[in-house]
Amino acid sequence: MPRNEPTEVTDEWGGERSPKRRKAVRYGVPVAVAGLSAAMIGLVPAFAGSAPDLPKISAQDLIAKVAKSDVQQLSGTVRVTTDLGLPSLPGAGSGAGAFGGAPGGGAQGGDGASAAPQNKLMELASGAHTLRFAADGPEKQRVSIVDKAAEYSLVHNGKDVWAYDSGSNTAVHSTAPGERSGKQHRAPEGLPKDLKTATPQDLAKQALEAAGDTTSVTVDGTAKVAGRDAYQLLIKPKQAGSTVGSIRVAVDAANGVPLKFTLTPKSGGAAAVDVGYTNVDFAKPAASTFSFTPPKGAKVVNGDKEHATAQRGHGKDAPSRKELATDMDGLNVIGKGWTSIATIKGDGPGLPSGKDKDKAKGAGGDVGKFLDSIGDEVNGKFGSGRVFSTRLVNALVTDNGTVYVGAVDKQTLINAANAAK
Repeated sequence: MPRNEPTEVTDEWGGERSPKRRKAVRYGVPVAVAGLSAAMIGLVPAFAGSAPDLPKISAQDLIAKVAKSDVQQLSGTVRVTTDLGLPSLPGAGSGAGAFGGAPGGGAQGGDGASAAPQNKLMELASGAHTLRFAADGPEKQRVSIVDKAAEYSLVHNGKDVWAYDSGSNTAVHSTAPGERSGKQHRAPEGLPKDLKTATPQDLAKQALEAAGDTTSVTVDGTAKVAGRDAYQLLIKPKQAGSTVGSIRVAVDAANGVPLKFTLTPKSGGAAAVDVGYTNVDFAKPAASTFSFTPPKGAKVVNGDKEHATAQRGHGKDAPSRKELATDMDGLNVIGKGWTSIATIKGDGPGLPSGKDKDKAKGAGGDVGKFLDSIGDEVNGKFGSGRVFSTRLVNALVTDNGTVYVGAVDKQTLINAANAAK
């Protein structure tokens, strides 16, 4: 059966198809992939079915096919699992109660905290999950996480945004900010955009933005995914210090939509991030898909009011999440491509060093012993510190509190810290 030869480049919901065109995918540095790998999702069963016989296509042409894909209407089921070597993360993290500043959530511990999208996003950072996803253009999206007997849904329909958690029987209603024309209402930042990043399309876009001179991109055969013929796009870092072994994207042969995304660490073993459709339909979803009425007895929270209260709590001119990230003191990115490292400069005592463990019995010694159990003590020109590792992302915290983190190996972090001296 013919296969596409590698060509390297360096750089339950149904109708009509939409004629709208979307902007082409941009390509940039792969820093976003490192952050994505640390925060995001998934393991899916391996490609199923025999490889289809498809016409040969170059890597350049396949990337262009993905960029030109104009599908805005679809529905399907996505299987998501994460194997980063981290313990299972609970969904109700105390720090996510404010919806990250987006309309639709309450302040920390607020009435709508159990329905906060960030809480559910944290759940996707560990274990296996099933998502149902539907979209009909920029004004209508629905994402549902179905786990065990519970279900969590985000529904965006024009100006209305609903978040519903069946576990707590809580519904949060918010108003989506309107476009300047007043004719279109986009989803608020982080709602449901945050959960939409659990789809193969968005993960593939992150990876393709990393395709530059530090990356090898090839077409590596074909596959059958969710019953559809697909090409397999193989992305590999050229830089030795990266912990990413490869990224494989299954691209729908007919319309260019990424159907499956698999990130495998250089250390081998199971995929660290693997997200894929188990079924998908590119017909227009039924209008009822995007309708939501709170179930009888549900607690309904005014998300706009809670958001305004949270903003007042931070002052009249409370900064946005983007502004906070931009203004973080000492935040910097060093290195290039897949070995880019984010750093936050410390200005005081960091983690307890080895000598702290030898102190008389006390808090310092106990903390040192605990840190030894989860991190490796290292030394260099920078002084001393500890490296905390997952299968994909490593972090070095020095004795003065400076942090180096990236999808790079331990020695690359140490070299970066030494060079910064």
